[in-house]
Amino acid sequence: MYQAAGWAAFALLAVLLLSLVFTLGYVSNDGAGGGSAQASTETGSENVDFSTLNQILDILHRDYFDQNQLDDQSLYEAAVRGMLESLSSTGTFYIDPESYRLSIGPGGSFEGIGATVQLLQNQIVIVQPFADGPAETAGIKAGDAILSVDGDSTEGWTVEEAVLRIRGPKGTKVTLGIRHRDGAEAEYTITRDEIKVASVTNVPPGGALRDSTGAEVTDIAYLHIAEFTENTPSEVEPLAREAQESGKKGLIIDLREDPGGLLQETVDTADLFLDSGVILSELDRDGRETFHRATPGGVALTIPIVVLMDENSASGSEVLAASLRDNGRAIIVGEKSFGKGTVNIERDLKDQGALFVTIRRWLTPKGVQIDEVGITPDVEVTPGPFDPGYDPQQDQQVFSAIDHLRGLQTTERAGALSATP
Repeated sequence: MYQAAGWAAFALLAVLLLSLVFTLGYVSNDGAGGGSAQASTETGSENVDFSTLNQILDILHRDYFDQNQLDDQSLYEAAVRGMLESLSSTGTFYIDPESYRLSIGPGGSFEGIGATVQLLQNQIVIVQPFADGPAETAGIKAGDAILSVDGDSTEGWTVEEAVLRIRGPKGTKVTLGIRHRDGAEAEYTITRDEIKVASVTNVPPGGALRDSTGAEVTDIAYLHIAEFTENTPSEVEPLAREAQESGKKGLIIDLREDPGGLLQETVDTADLFLDSGVILSELDRDGRETFHRATPGGVALTIPIVVLMDENSASGSEVLAASLRDNGRAIIVGEKSFGKGTVNIERDLKDQGALFVTIRRWLTPKGVQIDEVGITPDVEVTPGPFDPGYDPQQDQQVFSAIDHLRGLQTTERAGALSATP
């Protein structure tokens, strides 16, 4: 069984190993920890003399002007990262021993500050602090840039590094240097805690579902999936069933800001709306495909669906959106998704760190690669929740979804809605 999905451009600083894998793609436990640095060195390196790296290190220690800058561990980690940065897969990366140790709490517990982050214009930026979580309580806000963690600058950091440095066991503290959106800078010392996040809600941003006239909408159902957890299918099922059986004109499935989650639970959620067909396939390096198919008996097979996506919808959310669209169950409104769809395997290293390696890519039911490409919506509508100028009280993406489900769109717009790129 795969353990988790979507390290998109942002990651959850929260509970469970989901905190580590939101930017990894789906993480496979097949042989996890079975690899080694020695095994990698012995394969495919006959024409490269890696001893030259040690020679360079010796020369630096003998001749380099500023000896205070020379730290063997830092140089070693930079060499490893440089090697991996030459690869195209963002799901293949190294975790240093200290970060790897901190990523696993006592007794398998996983805690953090309660926020999602992304890499935006080469800065680690808070996407959203969770309501009443440690980050929000401390004063952290959406759009804040993280300048430092415990005094160390985040310049040049990946999302993985940021998450692994910020999260940690419940009760421990982390100090973040923050630049707010107005330019003001401050430091916040936050006590980590166990974070529990509701996977599914039927309350849209800004409160009640309303159309462009400001009237409350009662003829259309709405649900938002924040991430795909063990509880997601069981949380979605009663809402989907009620929408189907109550005679609603349609259902809005909001996947904006959803970075992914557990693979099997993503598949099971899609299955609630499908009676047959492929949900996704996985392609390995030898070109072999493994298919995940829908099973008969979904609870909401005929209700019209609009899926909302934005640039931060990734991995599991892309799987769900593509599976519903490719099987003729939904159209997609919003912004092009992030484009993260890989299966990764964890290999323990001799230095007590770990290497995550991309071993498979997933494809939509129509066989289209999503990783590094993303999903183009049927109807592009901006701004989205993380774009400048977005107003939850004037959510144009929601308005567009309501118009479609009510059949109020113009002929030109209807043509766009029915198109499949």
